[in-house]
Amino acid sequence: MKVYNFSAGPSVLPEVVLKEAQRDLLDFNGTGMSITEMSHRSKPFMAVNEEANALLRELMGIPEDYSVLFVQGGASQQFAAVPLNLLVNGKADYLVTGNFAQKAYEEGLKYGDMAVAASSKDANYTFIPDMDSVKFRDGIDYVHMTSNNTIFGTRFTSLPKTTAPIVSDMSSCILSEEVDVSKFGLIYAGAQKNIAPAGLTIVIVKKELLGKANPLCPTLLNYAIHDKNDSLYNTPPCFPIYTALLVFRWLKAMGGVKVIQKINEEKAQMLYDFIDNSSLYTNSVNKKDRSLMNVPFVTGSAELDAKFVAEASKAGLVSLKGHRLVGGMRASIYNAMPVEGVKALIDFMKKFEMENK
Repeated sequence: MKVYNFSAGPSVLPEVVLKEAQRDLLDFNGTGMSITEMSHRSKPFMAVNEEANALLRELMGIPEDYSVLFVQGGASQQFAAVPLNLLVNGKADYLVTGNFAQKAYEEGLKYGDMAVAASSKDANYTFIPDMDSVKFRDGIDYVHMTSNNTIFGTRFTSLPKTTAPIVSDMSSCILSEEVDVSKFGLIYAGAQKNIAPAGLTIVIVKKELLGKANPLCPTLLNYAIHDKNDSLYNTPPCFPIYTALLVFRWLKAMGGVKVIQKINEEKAQMLYDFIDNSSLYTNSVNKKDRSLMNVPFVTGSAELDAKFVAEASKAGLVSLKGHRLVGGMRASIYNAMPVEGVKALIDFMKKFEMENK
């Protein structure tokens, strides 16, 4: 049976990438070794690391004065790494628009004077605060934002108005739409949603921000150390980096981020249009702030939601159960989710609605 995987992460990967990885599990490029067992300092893997870095730069239009780092620990580890590397004056402002944004703020409190500049917590994170009206403190080292809210299904469509470096967690939206990297001081993203298996975290940081880490910053969290060593200071997450390379090649062959953005917008619009015109399903997110990647919805009945998830799974539409903080259902429709998968979900939703009026 054909299965469409709507998991929020680790999530679906392109089938062509999985097939190529399957081949290289036995023999990578004629080396006689699996990609999973070769040294990270071998010439074949160093070539993988270099090409992955170069392709990501090309796909995102990353300026020369930015470093690209491949590190471990997930985005959650960056909640600590960011203040440990960037706090010079000892204070930063946070935009709290979801569960992970809240966690980033709470972690930051351990290292300095952190303030919540704006929050949508009181409205259950169903909107993004108006960036034109948000005021930031003077003398802050950075403003932290979470570009896409994986759990509650919102996204930023405009940036904070500030002269301080903007730091963004882009874990669930990186490479899904065009971004002007030059407007950010630092971007970080766990790769397990749009790029690769869990284990790899991508950090894109303006070089002028390097070399200012807190003396107590652990070596493995120090961006300057990773930059100096081309992300090979310690054994990196080799297989996820290799998978990321395959995904970058796939995305480039498709036409790049501009092309995938149009496809993502089409997928999201189809699903939101159906939900908005349904008499059973609802999505509570402010329409202008709706995520392209994560679409939560409910029937209004916990019992019916559970029935939907169970029957959808039997129909080959898996991992649709909503996050425990929200309930209901959530369809994560990342880059690798084909349009056909979204159409299959909508067809099932129509059928389920007819049968459960």
